[in-house]
Amino acid sequence: MQTVTRRSFLGSSLAAGGMIGAAAAIPAWARGANMNGPAIRQGFDEVSGRSIDLNIARGPFSVQGRRGMGVAVNGSVPGPLVRLKEGEPVNLNVTNSLDEDSSIHWHGLLVPFQFDGVPGVSFPGIKPGQTFTYEMPALRQAGTYWWHSHSGLQEQAGHYGPIIVDPAGPDPVRADADYVMLLSEFTPMHPHTIMSKLKKGEGYFNYQQRTLTDDYPLSGEERRMWAEMRMMPTDILDVTGSTYTYLANGHGPEEGLEYLFSRGQRVRIRVINGSAMSFFNVRIPGMKFWVVAADGLNVRPVEVEEFQIGTAETYDIVVEPTGDAHTIVAESMDRSGMAVATLASRPGARAPVPALRDPPLLTMADMGMAGMDHSSHGGDTGGSMDGMDHSAMGHGGMGHGKRSAGGMDMGGEAIDGAMAGMSMDGMNMRDTSRLPADVKVGPGIDMVAMNPQDRMGDPGIGLADVPHKVLNYRDLVALDPNDDLRTPSRRMEIHLTGNMERYMWSFDGQKFSAVSDEPIRFAYNERVRVKLVNNTMMAHPIHLHGHFFELVNGAPADRQPQKHTVIVQPGGFAQFDLTADEPGDWAFHCHLLYHMHAGMFQVVTVAQRGDQPNVKRVGESR
Repeated sequence: MQTVTRRSFLGSSLAAGGMIGAAAAIPAWARGANMNGPAIRQGFDEVSGRSIDLNIARGPFSVQGRRGMGVAVNGSVPGPLVRLKEGEPVNLNVTNSLDEDSSIHWHGLLVPFQFDGVPGVSFPGIKPGQTFTYEMPALRQAGTYWWHSHSGLQEQAGHYGPIIVDPAGPDPVRADADYVMLLSEFTPMHPHTIMSKLKKGEGYFNYQQRTLTDDYPLSGEERRMWAEMRMMPTDILDVTGSTYTYLANGHGPEEGLEYLFSRGQRVRIRVINGSAMSFFNVRIPGMKFWVVAADGLNVRPVEVEEFQIGTAETYDIVVEPTGDAHTIVAESMDRSGMAVATLASRPGARAPVPALRDPPLLTMADMGMAGMDHSSHGGDTGGSMDGMDHSAMGHGGMGHGKRSAGGMDMGGEAIDGAMAGMSMDGMNMRDTSRLPADVKVGPGIDMVAMNPQDRMGDPGIGLADVPHKVLNYRDLVALDPNDDLRTPSRRMEIHLTGNMERYMWSFDGQKFSAVSDEPIRFAYNERVRVKLVNNTMMAHPIHLHGHFFELVNGAPADRQPQKHTVIVQPGGFAQFDLTADEPGDWAFHCHLLYHMHAGMFQVVTVAQRGDQPNVKRVGESR
């Protein structure tokens, strides 16, 4: 058997991807493309060393015959794989060749706050024609990460790329081949046009809406109930395959991205969700695989057949392919499209590509009604959905999974049969008296979860009743012990709020523009348990810059998995423990680009007193 090193295999993969892209592409001059700038290449190169140059520029980009303008770094979408080494410093010299400000945020990397790359929070941004050098000290971590613009909506246009930090010592993940699968989207529509359409009608891109002739498994009674609520059970993603072509490493599903393997090899695939607005359900039909890392950090291997990856998350998986070829499917959560790649034992080998599965339906859990004991509501809440305060609700959707409760979809965390035949009379889904006093009540809130539940065990919308094992957060156990086992000294509750009809998104009822003078404050080295309560019917991937936090997922305290991004399921809550040991101002936001742009963004300040000694931070014990 031919011996193939991980590095050489990755290189050959990238080369193969580039050849595929080149073969599929028609010269720009023959396409009649805009010749003001060079055509953007699909796929990415690799850059490494102690000093790395990156150049941001605009140009025409084409995917499967669809053409539009893109923002590329070093001429490609995605931009280059930045390959770094744990324990080594690096200077990243970023030149902005756009006619507008730009930036790069190093997603998941522990860096001094002034090099985190968020304009208006940690630095002024990079002006047109300017070069800014990010002076990174010795890296304190290894793993899979990514980078992207934090300026305007440039990320949607292609301004992103992968990062691998190789460990200083032996890698606990044993693999013969090592690949990156960066998931994203392409649309010829300008990002600000998308935002404008969402503001005018949040269901603009939903082509799966219920109609008189649809074949959704809903009874007449259920359809009347949804109509009375003026809600859409298929409202899963704001922007869908109606405009997006889903990409793997910049390639459309028909462009034949492949990862070569030799039989008997263990193949590591670093899956990065670098999309602007998409969750993906990733599977290799007919095969089991192991999840070995989450958000860059190693976890005890978990054998699954599918996992959902939210925007901005990363998962490393290891697979042992046995056949001639296996299709890797990354299906968008609403099942309106997919990104596709192939594990191939030889160039050109292909396996069948499965059809899109039926669109999922939202459930009661997504309305914040999971686990309610409706039998005790008596005349206040019993009977049917009649009398519900639907006028205050938007056009969001409801849960996912098994159906009961009068046909409503009941997936996610275990929801017992108590919902069947429940009474909804008098229930007010905009009962703001349920909110803490520090949540600002106004037109920016159109729903309050009546009984939010811990949904750490939820595999994600549409995956509660698939006939195979799907990853959930409770499966994650840190491979290495955590270094701070103090009991949190303070608890903090933050509410995720929104008005779906008006496309308003916020924390605690306040858009970022209204709270910029009142950041979330942590004392230096403070240990805090943070509870995120989702009062909307959308899943939100919440990202904290500059830190890892530990998911409170039922794992022993010293093995709670550390992440930088957590999905908070609709109508539920998630908790994490945070050691605030990285001084400075940090962004904290929903990583759905248009939610962030609409206001679901905050600044976290970690203040260190002048006489307070430095503590050993993450990675410094190694």
